[in-house]
Amino acid sequence: MSSNKNQEPNRWEFRKSPLQQLVYSDDVTIGILKSLESKKKFFLKSTTSLEITASNEVPTDYNFKAMGVFPNVGMSHPLVNMIKFFKNVLISMGFKEMNTQRWVESSFWNFDTLFQPQTHPARDAQDTFFLKNPKYTSKLCSNEYLNDVKKVHEFGNYGSLGWNSPWSLEEASKLILRPHTTAITSRELRKLAVKYKEDPTCNLEHKFFSIDRVFRNETLDATHLAEFHQIEGVVVSKKANLSELMSILKTFYHSIGIENIRFKPAYNPYTEPSMEIYGYHPILKTWTEVGNSGVFRPEMLQTYGLPADLVVLGWGLSVERPTMIMHNVSDIRTLFGPKFKLLNC
Repeated sequence: MSSNKNQEPNRWEFRKSPLQQLVYSDDVTIGILKSLESKKKFFLKSTTSLEITASNEVPTDYNFKAMGVFPNVGMSHPLVNMIKFFKNVLISMGFKEMNTQRWVESSFWNFDTLFQPQTHPARDAQDTFFLKNPKYTSKLCSNEYLNDVKKVHEFGNYGSLGWNSPWSLEEASKLILRPHTTAITSRELRKLAVKYKEDPTCNLEHKFFSIDRVFRNETLDATHLAEFHQIEGVVVSKKANLSELMSILKTFYHSIGIENIRFKPAYNPYTEPSMEIYGYHPILKTWTEVGNSGVFRPEMLQTYGLPADLVVLGWGLSVERPTMIMHNVSDIRTLFGPKFKLLNC
């Protein structure tokens, strides 16, 4: 403290004066009195002089619109930069971003609209975070759509046999921290179906994406987190097929620098056929799952109210795992925290 006082005696004395703060511009420092009752302003002729002039008029030679020097501190987190990079790639591929500001979601939109049975293990507390207060929501959807979803679950429709088990509104009304962003896709497809019902000539060809945070009750290890980011992608078209889905995914991963990609057949309640996506990790020397994908089932799409000849491709990709591969990170947990730094980010 004493060294600063010796180096800048005038400024040090100024701080001890009744002036509350300093606002710097090109050639003036303005001091504002601490006393809120006083309306007077004092103007310094320079930052190194204590000569103060009390005046009710602003001197004409001061530039009060001059911008201060921007502080050269702080930086974006590398994961934020990676998300921006992924967004730019998807936008360049013709995708439009969806609004994802809904971390708390109902089980109805997260599970039931995706034709996921209410007895599915993913709906247990071992995999999903359930809210305690409030525990339920009464705001789901229209009664018409709610009854259609209930009917398909219990008895089937549109070529499906259903799950042949009772469907509970109480279970569907439970609030959760969303384990994936596909609920956003479900809402978007339902809005598209409502628009189609009002105007059958409307455009149904769309390409959507979103990137946002999701939550799962996972055990933390080198490749798993309880809180991470998911890239959601959707292609709505009458001409879409599995081959196009694979081509889109390869194009995306090649665009971000991951060349070694392979697909593995998988099972999802709401897509058929379904595929898991794997990328080769050069440090771990193993294939790491980086996403899941498939073609949405007709009983899901037609329950929305979409036409039977419409095909919807969907996928959910991780942000953190491709980042590990791209930057040779061996433990996913090191992606979070103040010490983490990626090259070229």
